Amino acid sequence: MANGTWILGDLFTKDYGHAGSIKNLWDLRWQFPCRRGMYPFHDGKYEDFEPIFDHLIANSINNPYSDAYTNAFLPTAQCLGKQAEDAETKDKEKAKALYLRANAVYRLARFPYIGTLLKERVFEEQKEAYLRGAKLWDIPITETVIAHKHAANGDGAQIPLYIRKPAGTGPFPVLLITGLDGHRPDNTERTDEFLKRGWASVICDIPGTTVDCPANRRDPLAPDRLFSSILDWVKEREDFNEGNLVAWGLSAGGYYAIRLAHTHRESLRGVVGHGAGTHHYIGREWLSQISKHEYPFGLERAYVSKYGYTSFEEMMERCQDEFSLVGAKGAGVAVVGEGLPSCRMLLVNGMLDGCMPVEDSMLLAEYGSKKEMRFVRGRAHMGYPEANGIVYPWLEGVMGRG
Repeated sequence: MANGTWILGDLFTKDYGHAGSIKNLWDLRWQFPCRRGMYPFHDGKYEDFEPIFDHLIANSINNPYSDAYTNAFLPTAQCLGKQAEDAETKDKEKAKALYLRANAVYRLARFPYIGTLLKERVFEEQKEAYLRGAKLWDIPITETVIAHKHAANGDGAQIPLYIRKPAGTGPFPVLLITGLDGHRPDNTERTDEFLKRGWASVICDIPGTTVDCPANRRDPLAPDRLFSSILDWVKEREDFNEGNLVAWGLSAGGYYAIRLAHTHRESLRGVVGHGAGTHHYIGREWLSQISKHEYPFGLERAYVSKYGYTSFEEMMERCQDEFSLVGAKGAGVAVVGEGLPSCRMLLVNGMLDGCMPVEDSMLLAEYGSKKEMRFVRGRAHMGYPEANGIVYPWLEGVMGRG
């Protein structure tokens, strides 16, 4: 910040104590959510993860990008998948639960970023297990691969999407924009909640995170082309109500949701920027401290790969000037700072977010159209557990219950 003061206060420079130690991470931060099936262990079981972390701790496997880390999860994930496959014709409910448990273990195996060849393979296995299990649901998730009609400047030709929609015609679509470590197979609970409200789900990955997203990670304007292709496809479908479309961007996906709210405002009823970064999160001052905060592993390698830089130092030097929605220097990038109007927008986060500073959401109040904001005191990244109780009523008010 200009005066060196952050809302985090002393927590900005405080070391949370788990960096570089899988034992500290498990004991101090991950064992609690794992017991309760909370992020990033949602859909999983503690009994699946405890022996894996015992192995990691006993063997001092602290680097999440090492094959030794990833391989520690694979036997359990594959065994659960095989048990699920065997149960498909005998006990469908058991098979569904086992596939979700396998999905959760695969997720942790490729955590925090798909940055190795082994993690790429694991992501493919995760998607295969997840979609196989989803076929057993009363209302399945299916994959649809659409043409990237607006591809340019190094973009790929196809966009894989996950679709889930109620029976009948005319559901309201929700475009769910995933984050840095949460991808398309990681949103079962949200799609369940959408179905209860009569909404369809269209889920996409963000640039630079998976091998599936075709957007050129080095081009700050690539997401505009990506969403133009997705929204064109939505409008062509008779089973979607294109006049009642919202987007919900999660964590790193919040950046893209906010951008979308400005660049495609006429196509959207509303946008939620949830735990979003806009400007400070890719500035040198903030980046210099992120390895100390609540994120389970250092974000340096993931960020460098996501944005396509050669080193963390290069990223700290250039990323804000190239990608900030407020102060980027490239033409058409700083859609917030340039004062572009937006569709209706809700910004939600925890006041003590050490991944994406809450200041990045507050900053939007100074520009363009009026914004709606709700920040949760005493909560970290995303503002959980209260955050969803803020978002769903807002979405209902924007869209109607269906």
